[in-house]
Amino acid sequence: MPKEINGEEDIRPIKIFGILLPSLPSLIFRFGGTFLRYKKSAQRAGKVFKKELIKQGLDKETADELTEEYLEASHFSNFIQGFH
Repeated sequence: MPKEINGEEDIRPIKIFGILLPSLPSLIFRFGGTFLRYKKSAQRAGKVFKKELIKQGLDKETADELTEEYLEASHFSNFIQGFH
């Protein structure tokens, strides 16, 4: 319920929502594209990381575990934590 200030209702939250609503699909599209590029780049980096670990003498299982830890930062849940 909007608050009443000096006899007038405070409708700023409604105005902000009205302004953001039309731009929401384009924002989702842009951020989605950015996230997909980020994720693809992280996957490529993970492959290089794993290859280098194996090249340096680590066994495949350990390299898999370390690569998964390396790629954990690129998971969606970790990606959106920066917005909180």
